[in-house]
Amino acid sequence: MTASALRAILASDRVTHAPGVYDPVTAALAAAAGHRAVHLSGAAVSAIMLGRPDLGFVHGTQIADRASTLVPALGDIPLIADADTGYDSASQAVWTALAYARAGISGVHLADRGDLPRHGPVAGREIIPIGEAAARISALADQVPDIVVIARTDAFAVRGLDETIVRCRAYAEAGADAVFPEGVDDLEELRLVHEALPGVPLVIDRSEAGGNRPILADADLAAAGVRLVLHPVAALLAAMRAASLAYRAIADTGSAEPVDRMPWAAFTALAGQDEALDLDARYVPGRLQT
Repeated sequence: MTASALRAILASDRVTHAPGVYDPVTAALAAAAGHRAVHLSGAAVSAIMLGRPDLGFVHGTQIADRASTLVPALGDIPLIADADTGYDSASQAVWTALAYARAGISGVHLADRGDLPRHGPVAGREIIPIGEAAARISALADQVPDIVVIARTDAFAVRGLDETIVRCRAYAEAGADAVFPEGVDDLEELRLVHEALPGVPLVIDRSEAGGNRPILADADLAAAGVRLVLHPVAALLAAMRAASLAYRAIADTGSAEPVDRMPWAAFTALAGQDEALDLDARYVPGRLQT
């Protein structure tokens, strides 16, 4: 059902913003805020689980494991997850997608970047051959049809818009549900991609890893074919900032009182503590009168 919901989002005529989530509590917060889709990034998993940067330390198995803890808090809200390049071959990409689907993930974005680095001014310096990338997408579309495939290309940074369009077209023809032209932030360039690929939904991101990017109005993005905007690490960075202020306040003053915090009662409600402590709620069927 959630994959169908994600496909409906991509088929609509509006822009949907998908914030990053990284644990059951942030998933519950995103659901409570009314989001229609959410995102799990490899960078977030690497930082939270390993304390490492997004430099290839995290495999899809770990992302799927993390996702399985988030999905119960999301209900019918689709979760999109980072699948890197699918991990080296079409067969491994299929295995990854199957593992993601078992974890409850609704959609994956599959990249065509090669070796590291993944972010910064030299990101995208290595791009895998277009045929190899398209073969992975085709394998996913054929063998894991229940998962939504978003084909990401990192060609723009080093090969420009023309190569980006060529790759987006090839990936759409291979069976991708949407294309993700990473680094294409200019509205006119997005329009050119849209005109070259009529009917193909576009996905973009607003990751802080990409530096300062223009904030474009949703109406303009929708007219340029954008249907989904990912915000992979915004909530994680906000949480880290809040935590750093609390730690500093405790170190300096012996109290976190100066720092704005969620009330304890709100936290326990979000985490389901009241329900967990209610024996009737845990062990008695919902429609049974007691």
